[in-house]
Amino acid sequence: MRRRSFVQQSLLAGGSLLGGNMAMAAGRRAEDMADKPFNLNYGFHEGMFRNHAGDNFIDQIRFGHSMGFRAIEDNGMMARSADEQKKIGETLAKLGMTMGVFVITSDNWHWKMSLTTGKQEFTDRMIRDCKEAVEVAKRCGAKWVTVVPGNFDRSLSLEYQTVNVVNALRKAAAILEPAGLVMVLEALSDNPDLFLRHTDQAFAVCQAVKSPSCKFLYDMYHMQRNEGDIIANIDRVWTETPYFQIGDNPGRNEPGTGEMNYRNIFKHIHAKGYTGVMGMEHGISIKGKEGELALIRAYRDADNFL
Repeated sequence: MRRRSFVQQSLLAGGSLLGGNMAMAAGRRAEDMADKPFNLNYGFHEGMFRNHAGDNFIDQIRFGHSMGFRAIEDNGMMARSADEQKKIGETLAKLGMTMGVFVITSDNWHWKMSLTTGKQEFTDRMIRDCKEAVEVAKRCGAKWVTVVPGNFDRSLSLEYQTVNVVNALRKAAAILEPAGLVMVLEALSDNPDLFLRHTDQAFAVCQAVKSPSCKFLYDMYHMQRNEGDIIANIDRVWTETPYFQIGDNPGRNEPGTGEMNYRNIFKHIHAKGYTGVMGMEHGISIKGKEGELALIRAYRDADNFL
């Protein structure tokens, strides 16, 4: 089925609450957007196109591809069955799409326990999860895995905690590096108790680990909240940053819904020669099919920087 036909049927099948003329207009807008390639490689996640493609993630991937997207990311990949991981990987390969990050643990242990403590039980858990992640990555075709070192340990100085994190990550890198996997450390803004929160801190940790398998995941939503100065800080940590994630602030929704000038940010990243994945780790500001169309339009607008 040709792309235009697929898009039009997806939008108009079964009628529309928008009414005939509005539905036709929405269909034309989607067709126009589907025919234009993106300048950067934006990666959506499960549920982002559920209203158009249904609940099946494979169908959502196909729809996203028809809209011009060429990557996905899936934080919960490790919780999926091996068969589902393999099917996702096969679908991406067939469509010529890239698998972005998945979180290296499936049970969120790192939110409650921390590599900062230096306790062997947490390092052992990290090593076990890295070994499992290598097998998952083989099935789904992943190259990057997200790692969050955990919470701040108030019984230790920042310096001791940093040494503990670096030592644990070196052991993790020793497992991931032979497999060609890269763990990308994510600095977050959700909780002030989290150890890793700033670009300079993440840069220092990556430099200390000294492995091509330990780099920085620059989540622009979190960094806007924690420190701002996005473009300058991207330049400062560029050599350690193979992966970006997106989300406007406030609200953590698509570009254009908050204070961040994503067109300028995307233009800057593109001008530096970046060809990796730009993960769409955010929500959608409008519900339903119209919200999904607004999401696509927002990316078309922000990506229109050449």
